[in-house]
Amino acid sequence: MKALIKKEFSLCLHPTAFVFLTFAALTFVPNYPYEVIFFFSGLSVFFISLSARENGDFAFTCSLPVKKRDVPLARIIVAATFQCALLLLTAVCIAIKQTLLPDEMRINLAGNSANLAFCGFGALVLGAFNLTFFPLHYRDPHKVGVPFVISSAVQFALIGCLVALRHLPFYAPLVSPDPANLGVKLAVLLGGLLFYAGMTACAAMLSMRKFEKAEL
Repeated sequence: MKALIKKEFSLCLHPTAFVFLTFAALTFVPNYPYEVIFFFSGLSVFFISLSARENGDFAFTCSLPVKKRDVPLARIIVAATFQCALLLLTAVCIAIKQTLLPDEMRINLAGNSANLAFCGFGALVLGAFNLTFFPLHYRDPHKVGVPFVISSAVQFALIGCLVALRHLPFYAPLVSPDPANLGVKLAVLLGGLLFYAGMTACAAMLSMRKFEKAEL
């Protein structure tokens, strides 16, 4: 597995995986739909998968002395590494914003405010992408575009719901600046992280099962 992960980093990684990590800084943009940050993480996975397909990565990898079911797991681990890095960088940017800026500049009128709860929502969006994209892609490894379109539709539907909820009265505690309403925000953060871990694990198991049956 270590060799496969090293191969993913050495041969399959696309530059956008690093570029899109910097998009965590978009949390400093006033009145911006910050949830879109996490869409770009899925876009980098699409570029990685597309580049790997065009370079014949599956044929090469499966010719190596490795288990076929470990091939999708390695890529999902790499994708999860960058997703967790994005969540961490977003949390750092949020901490800086919450510390340095006044309250009126920490309220987001276009969507969820950049706070602890927002990190939980980001994990939710990333987990939904993983569960949708990877099993569809590894069912037929030659198809990358259709799984990405479907997973993007799921992401934007979820983002749309989160943005719409932001304007409902009962949702107000989740868009308040930190550290107000800390208890409910920590609950949302924990729930989002647990959802992400569960959905990513399910995506890995489904992808491994489907890839073993796939014709290359």
